Amino acid sequence: MIKLTAIPAFTDNYIWCYQNSAGESIVVDPGDATPVLKAVEAGLQIKAIFITHHHADHSGGLAEVRERYMVPCYGPSDNRVQGLAHSVKHGDTIAVEGFNDFTVWHTPGHTLTHIVYFNSELLFCGDTLFSLGCGRLFEGSPEQMQHSLDLLASLPDKLLVCCTHEYTANNALFAKAAEPSNSTRDKYVAEFTAKRHLDIPSLPSNIAREKACNPFLRTSHPESLTGLEQYLGTMPSSRLQRFTELRKWKDQFK
Repeated sequence: MIKLTAIPAFTDNYIWCYQNSAGESIVVDPGDATPVLKAVEAGLQIKAIFITHHHADHSGGLAEVRERYMVPCYGPSDNRVQGLAHSVKHGDTIAVEGFNDFTVWHTPGHTLTHIVYFNSELLFCGDTLFSLGCGRLFEGSPEQMQHSLDLLASLPDKLLVCCTHEYTANNALFAKAAEPSNSTRDKYVAEFTAKRHLDIPSLPSNIAREKACNPFLRTSHPESLTGLEQYLGTMPSSRLQRFTELRKWKDQFK
C-alpha cells in the first residue's frame, strides 16, 4: 500500500514523502532539512530524494540530509543544486526499488532547468503546475511555460498532482476573476476550503481537475475566459498571447 504525506515547511511549502508498503519513502524537494530529520526520528525511512529545481526552498536542505543519510538523490543538471548525486534529463527513467518507475520530463518556465517526475500514480511537479495556477516565470519564457503545461496536461487524468506550495486558495481567487463561470471549480473550492479549515492540505489535486478548473490550462477555451477579456478590453487571438496575459495579470493580482 502506498502512502503520500505532505510535510509542512517554511510558510507554505510541502515536502512530499511517498511511502511504499515496506515503509520506505521517496522525499521530494527537501528545502528545509529540519522537518525531514524530525520525520526520520519519528520513523521515516528515506529510500531516495528527488529535486525539481534549484530554488533554496526546494533544495536548500538537501546537503544536510545527505550528510546523515547517503541515499540516492536525483535532480536537474544544475550546479546551483548543492549535494546532488545523480543528474537526470528529459525522458530518463528512475527505478527505485519498491516503487513504480518514474519518468523525468524537462519543464522549463519557472526556471530553465526545472524537471518533474511522474509514474502511473502521481506527478511531482515542483513549481511548474500549481492547483488552479502555475509558477512565476523567473528564468523561462511564456512560450516555454505553456509548452511545459501542455506536456503535463497530456498525462492521464487520474494522476495525482503533487505541487510544492499551498497556494490553492489564493489561486482560486484569480481563477474566479479570469473565468467567472465554472461550476466544477466552484465545487472544488468548497471542498478544499473545508479541508483547510481543518488544517488539512488542499493537495494533491489531479490532472482531470486541473484541466477543468485551472485557467492556465484553459487557454484553448477563450469563450470561458470572460474575465480576461474584460480585464484587457479584448480577447488575445492566440493561445500563447492568452497565456502570456494571464501570467502578467496574475503576477500583480491582489
